[in-house]
Amino acid sequence: MAAGYVHSEPFDSGYLPVGSIHQLYYEQYGLKTGLPVVFLHGGPGGKAGFSNTKFFNPKVYRVVLFDQRGAGRSRPRAETAENTAQLLVSDIETLREHLAISKWHMVFGGSWGATLGLLYAQTHPERVGSLVLRGVWTAREQELEGHRGNSSVPGRVYPDMRERFVNFIPEGERHDLIAAYYKRLTSDNPEVVSAAAREWNRWDLSLGSLRLDPKVYDALEDEEWCLAHAKLEAHYVFNHCFMEEGHLLDKKNIEKMKHIPGAIVQGRYDLVTPPQTAWDLHKAWPNSILHWIPDAGHSVWEPGTFAKLVEVCDDFANIHK
Repeated sequence: MAAGYVHSEPFDSGYLPVGSIHQLYYEQYGLKTGLPVVFLHGGPGGKAGFSNTKFFNPKVYRVVLFDQRGAGRSRPRAETAENTAQLLVSDIETLREHLAISKWHMVFGGSWGATLGLLYAQTHPERVGSLVLRGVWTAREQELEGHRGNSSVPGRVYPDMRERFVNFIPEGERHDLIAAYYKRLTSDNPEVVSAAAREWNRWDLSLGSLRLDPKVYDALEDEEWCLAHAKLEAHYVFNHCFMEEGHLLDKKNIEKMKHIPGAIVQGRYDLVTPPQTAWDLHKAWPNSILHWIPDAGHSVWEPGTFAKLVEVCDDFANIHK
């Protein structure tokens, strides 16, 4: 079913207070008594939406979507206070308890969502029945440098786009582009923030697919998304995602989740989350299956990636039944 599944309107939605200032927006779709799956969106600073239900059979799955702290429809938007990877993981638990779900049949995440999925599975392995990860990113220094650093591989593939991203920053600050953008994205001047957000996101959008569609830049006109995505992503990247180097691939942490069955779906030409990371995870995690998509980059909507994810979710519906 390469076209994916069609869901009705959500049977439940609402806001859930977490911490002292944040409220998470969530929705539930599919079968109320179905196998519970939580969808973890990318970014940081992305958002979940109706299109993300397409992977899951509504006659089988109870699909839970939510926007992470500061992102999407969660409130307050673009807020970096009380916003760390560990707190996002605790939010998944808070949401699970609020919805009276004893255990997730599946945790599904792509890109930053895959990062969170791994961290959640290593923190609460008893709450995860299976893991489906797309475009794996583990926040190692080599991955951070590979995406936005001064010697990035994407910059050699898209030198024109890279030059625009670099030239936005004055020459004297270009030795640390992440710090330079972070300073502007956290400025008190709204015009400075807005301009930096557009260029930060333009570079991201340039790398999303194997075949660049100029229409992807239309997202830059969505000022609310543009601000939240850039500010939160920079917040996490600047702070090394609030994890020690190599945390998610550390042997002792992989050991905690090694029993969990999982699938990794990885575009062979992914310039955002390097295929090397998917390979490293697969070798470390014996209960995983790695699906290479030979004609895809990073986007979940590339035909081969999308079709494989739908297929995997269909297959995993039978796990532990």
